[in-house]
Amino acid sequence: MGMTMSQKILAAHANLPEVKAGQLIEAKLDMVLGNDVTSPVAINVFEGCGASEVFDNTKIAMIMDHFTPNKDIKSAQHCLQVRNFAGKYDIKNFMDVGEMGIEHALLPEKGLVGPGSLCIGADSHTCTYGALGAFSTGVGSTDMAAGMISGKAWFKVPSAIKFNIVGKPNRYVSGKDVILHIIGMIGVDGALYKSMEFSGEGLKYLNIDDRLCIANMAIEAGAKNGIFPVDDITREYTNGRFQGTAAEYTADDDAEYDAEYTVDLSQLKPTVAFPHLPENTKTIDEVEKIEIQQVVIGSCTNGRISDLRAAAEVMKGRKVAKGVRCIVIPGTQKIWLDAMHEGLFDIFVNAGAIVSTPTCGPCLGGHMGVLAQGEKAVSTTNRNFVGRMGHIDSEIYLASPAVAAASAVAGYIANPADICEN
Repeated sequence: MGMTMSQKILAAHANLPEVKAGQLIEAKLDMVLGNDVTSPVAINVFEGCGASEVFDNTKIAMIMDHFTPNKDIKSAQHCLQVRNFAGKYDIKNFMDVGEMGIEHALLPEKGLVGPGSLCIGADSHTCTYGALGAFSTGVGSTDMAAGMISGKAWFKVPSAIKFNIVGKPNRYVSGKDVILHIIGMIGVDGALYKSMEFSGEGLKYLNIDDRLCIANMAIEAGAKNGIFPVDDITREYTNGRFQGTAAEYTADDDAEYDAEYTVDLSQLKPTVAFPHLPENTKTIDEVEKIEIQQVVIGSCTNGRISDLRAAAEVMKGRKVAKGVRCIVIPGTQKIWLDAMHEGLFDIFVNAGAIVSTPTCGPCLGGHMGVLAQGEKAVSTTNRNFVGRMGHIDSEIYLASPAVAAASAVAGYIANPADICEN
């Protein structure tokens, strides 16, 4: 029996000729990631077991993004602990205020992950890097500590689900709509501990930002990872950027899948996930008028330059509705600068929105946009669990940047086509 893309990457890093679903393996890591929330726990484990050196100071990334710029004394202490550790062990990819970004936007941009990489991160959305043809998955802080010490991790080889992407998307349909459609179709446990593998002729209509968004939310279907094949779109993004040695893997013709689905992009519509699960989806034409108080455009899911352009296209020459707070958060410093130079900030600020430094802030109810009791928000983030962005009686509606921008202008969940055609 042949192997899937994910299984081939795992086999190569375990130095095995082949692996099978369910097999336990030990594999060498190309990158170990932590942030300001998870790294302190990993550091405590690292020091608690008596470790005195890291396996490779170029293959560890520590990104201060969740509660930074520091929102309180506790978050400041966390960052200080990580800063001291990074200094002691000369961690080359420690990124603090001024050079940091949202981790899952920053690592691809910096070329720290790429085709064929095996990456673990103490953050569940580490699965983002599958967009580049890597096997990447979230782990606990203890596993992060073990990875920093040994450069290895244990894996149970996942089985896979295949998604055949066909057709050409209509206007205002993006990668966010694709993944929300899929999660709505299979459920938040529909790919539990499986690899979500994407293929098909329709991939040529999904740019790298779309793919990063889709892979990012694989975990919201319970998946171990999401992965795309390496093609010309991937190569254009990674060539000259990826700091490692690229390796391209394709699934064997006889690879075994637990299930196969076809997703016709031409049939998709802008999609919204209602509270309190990403699977609770409705297409925009099914949404009744729901008034909102806040819009967040950003995060590791949708804080990239094409996301900001999509939002700006809708908001240009328009105003944010009275009573709505609209917060725009570029994913990295480079994206921030690109958006500024393109004039996107003028559009957002003139519309009545604010633009933040890169941060995860409001996505996890940390800062920069916490919701009060009874408030409703449209957000381009990836989770809408109870209390995720603030009070347990607040509500989060997940949507694309275009839908989020249209909703900010309308004051209720709105179709961007309706806003832009009026």
